[in-house]
Amino acid sequence: MTGALPIITADQRLAEHRGIKGVIFGRSGIGKTSLLWTLNASTTLFFDLEAGDLAIEGLAIDAIRPRTWIECRDFAVFIGGPNPALRDDQAYSPAHYAAVCQKFGDPEALAKYDTVFIDSITVAGRLCFQWCKGQPEAHSEKTGKPDVRGAYGLHGREMIAWLTHLQHTRGKNVWFVGILDEKLDDFNRKVFVPQIDGSKTGLELPGIVDQVITMAEIMGEDGQLQRGFVCQTLNPWGYPAKDRSGRLGLLEVPHLGRLMDKIRGPLVPVEQRLTYQPPQLPAPSPAQAAPTDTPSS
Repeated sequence: MTGALPIITADQRLAEHRGIKGVIFGRSGIGKTSLLWTLNASTTLFFDLEAGDLAIEGLAIDAIRPRTWIECRDFAVFIGGPNPALRDDQAYSPAHYAAVCQKFGDPEALAKYDTVFIDSITVAGRLCFQWCKGQPEAHSEKTGKPDVRGAYGLHGREMIAWLTHLQHTRGKNVWFVGILDEKLDDFNRKVFVPQIDGSKTGLELPGIVDQVITMAEIMGEDGQLQRGFVCQTLNPWGYPAKDRSGRLGLLEVPHLGRLMDKIRGPLVPVEQRLTYQPPQLPAPSPAQAAPTDTPSS
């Protein structure tokens, strides 16, 4: 209705089809690419950046193989559509979308895909950084010499814009996979860090996507190592994880198709998802509890 306030009613919002956006981290060789075997190949588009499809040899699945950052941006706007808030000279704008449609054809060709599997965000970051190093922002205005800080700043902005645009592709599931590194921090504590050039992308990515999953080796009750999805932020191993749906357990079977079915499953009652009890602090150790004879200064 003309002049009406564009409010989306609760019924309309609940009736909308929303795709799941997530990232799966894991060490190299854990089987991230092999998760394609757990999806419906006829409705999945494989965004193959690693050229490491030996793990899915024999799987009849459609794929695209971008080799440059420009192609990554073009495919992102083709998949996600235009962002009307952007100027025509910006990536993901209506002008960019129109140019890409002229290049690739009718975007309805993507209608049959409900899931886009991007392998991997690690390689996407490398392509992006290679492109950024050749841009004016990556060179000093005074001397013309390369400016690494400028290149990393541009890289962070480019990667976040790319991820955010794909996140807003409401009608499709979009899954990124990436390598997870194990490092020691300044206090010699073990930490897990996504393998992505620069620090900005790894820090902001968990706030962009709905689900953060770590595919890890977990010691079973029988003493044997087994693969599993770590899905909750509070986990005893310190793996990066987040479940915005509130439907996943601490550990889930490493089957991406079943995981998405569970995310779309019946709603968990609010009283089971949200708890308001005060945290139970551990009792102090005897050394901490013992009084000291040393006077305070």
